[in-house]
Amino acid sequence: MSTASIEATAAHILDNPAWAALTGPHAHFAERVGRAARYPADVAPFHAVADLDDPRAWADLATLVGPGGTASVRGVTEPPPGWEVVRTGHGVQLVDTALHAEPAPEAVRLGPADVPEILDLIARTEPGPYLPRTVDMGTYLGIRHHGRLVALAGERLHPPGWTEISAVCTDPAYRGRGLATRLVRAVAAGIRERGEHPFLHAAAGNTNAIRLYESIGFTLRRRTVFALVRRIGAAVLEETA
Repeated sequence: MSTASIEATAAHILDNPAWAALTGPHAHFAERVGRAARYPADVAPFHAVADLDDPRAWADLATLVGPGGTASVRGVTEPPPGWEVVRTGHGVQLVDTALHAEPAPEAVRLGPADVPEILDLIARTEPGPYLPRTVDMGTYLGIRHHGRLVALAGERLHPPGWTEISAVCTDPAYRGRGLATRLVRAVAAGIRERGEHPFLHAAAGNTNAIRLYESIGFTLRRRTVFALVRRIGAAVLEETA
């Protein structure tokens, strides 16, 4: 079996954050088969295995997705036999090292009733995947102008001791006012109140966002690749002694 990962050699819980979340604070979301797990299709598009180099984990993932099924897995560049790469995307992971976190008095807590507006803003700004029940993953805050939702940020992956800030976006007509930065600081304040650490991901090519995050106190931790892989045959399970 040939599996390649661009992950750093030193193990860290953020090296495999979806697995750490799905087997930790987000275990109540997990659809799991042995060493593979995923979020429900209406919550998040992420799959994870305990170890990319473990053929048993890939066999479990094959069972989880079924024949012809697809999985979005972090860190894969060359999947094992029985799988093909549909597409890949390169990203960066940043962690809070000097962020000034503080509440935003103008921010409002968003919930299921706000999902239609959230999805509309997401569709117009494209900050990343957001599904009808993503709002259930953690705290989401928004800023409204004359009742209209114009900016958003919230919590997504939740490995033990860490929480990812995600869905950071602002209506194009309201950019340049610092709304996203205020929401990131506010979401981070809530994370820190729980004794946890904020982190986030961004597309590697989104240099403007990366520079912004670095300017407010995030530090680049690592680069990674996200792959959508498809099961094309029986997964190979190597016998172990």
